[in-house]
Amino acid sequence: MFTNTTFKSWDLPETLHQGLDSLGWEFATQVQKDTIPIARQGLDLIGQARTGSGKTAAFGIPIIESCSPKGILQALILAPTRELASQVSEELNTIQGDSGLVIATVYGGTDLEKQARKLQDGVDIIVGTHGRVMDMTKREFIDMNSPSIFCLDEADRMLDMGFFPDIMWIVEKMSNRSQTLLFSATFPQEIIDAANEFMNEPEFILTNTEELDIPPIDMYSVSIGRTNKLWALSRLLLRMSDEDQTIIFCNTKRMVDLATQRLKKKNFELEGLHGDLNQNQRERILDRYKNGEISTIVATDVAARGIDVDGITLVVNYDIPNDIDSFIHRIGRTGRIGRTGEAWSLVSKDDSPQLSKIIATYNLDIIESSIPELGKGQSEVINRQEDYQETSNVFGFVTLQLDASSDKIGSSRDILNWFVSKIKCDELAIGDISFDGNTTKVEIHTSKIGLAIKALDKHDFNGMKVKSSIVN
Repeated sequence: MFTNTTFKSWDLPETLHQGLDSLGWEFATQVQKDTIPIARQGLDLIGQARTGSGKTAAFGIPIIESCSPKGILQALILAPTRELASQVSEELNTIQGDSGLVIATVYGGTDLEKQARKLQDGVDIIVGTHGRVMDMTKREFIDMNSPSIFCLDEADRMLDMGFFPDIMWIVEKMSNRSQTLLFSATFPQEIIDAANEFMNEPEFILTNTEELDIPPIDMYSVSIGRTNKLWALSRLLLRMSDEDQTIIFCNTKRMVDLATQRLKKKNFELEGLHGDLNQNQRERILDRYKNGEISTIVATDVAARGIDVDGITLVVNYDIPNDIDSFIHRIGRTGRIGRTGEAWSLVSKDDSPQLSKIIATYNLDIIESSIPELGKGQSEVINRQEDYQETSNVFGFVTLQLDASSDKIGSSRDILNWFVSKIKCDELAIGDISFDGNTTKVEIHTSKIGLAIKALDKHDFNGMKVKSSIVN
């Protein structure tokens, strides 16, 4: 990911070098090497950059260099979430060193009057979200005729979240705009079409997808029914060391809450993060995570976009994302800036086609694995349950194999009558019955399979003990 190009080799202002030195940055990443020289020339630019590739500095360095501390808005940077806007602002403030630029965050969920006073005092750069920026513009606290530089971060996420009409509203208000920078991890056609509307012959920096988009991490998948996903997750969390940090991804806010509640009851130190939390709650959780007070966060895709922590060693896909690109955004949380990491996907039967599509799209090398065993001295914190849904067919029937032939346990009608009598079920709960040499196969509905197995353990079948096993 890093190149041999040093920041010192660029003729940057000394204050910028001070800021970069304070971060311990010596060599530029690939996206920084490819984009910074172009952006410094004042050209429009579209850059492909995954999370953790160093993209904030890729647009931050040329923007800071182009601005001067005069209390007049010169650059507007938009991010899809409040958390990401806060992270970008924080990094830019560090990078600028002693440049003296006033960098303000403008996003919802915080005191509007306080933000308004900050804007009235004069700012040089705004990092914000579209909604509050629009609001402050309409209230005349932001003069869109002032900034000459516009930067759109994580454009694909903006598109997914339906923000592009608002983005276009903002762009149209920027009458003095002379440079536009757009960064995106992926490039749907809608992004290209929109870029052509408001950009001036942009330079495209498209680094090899495999090299840039797919982090160098170990990826595993585990076939597991939804009933036992929490058990599998607990096993993965028990493997963590004190230095490890983990993000668990769920597709819905409700699933985040359920997983968080159940794991907390089992004494796991973690917090849930999703859009229903207010800004103060989210920032407190993120601060605790960054400071290492909690080692695990359960999050939705949107909420996790504000997490900028380099030390994440484990990502777990509790749910497989509905959007293919989100899978790459998720696993990009680990293996950052050349570090190692693992990504585990818990895959139910319903999830399997989507994961296959993801693997084919990105040519991923995901190893099919079993859940890790408990370590020495460890004991289960969540017990595994019987889950017959994963072995059932499309009609909800599970095949039970009996170690006895028809000449010992009778005809299909005899077998049907035995099960109906012993488990007190309707005949419709018993499916096909077939004979294969010394074994007999009986299809039983998932709602009755547990009772059927118990009945075989408890009762004789035509005067003999019959053993059973579930087959796929």
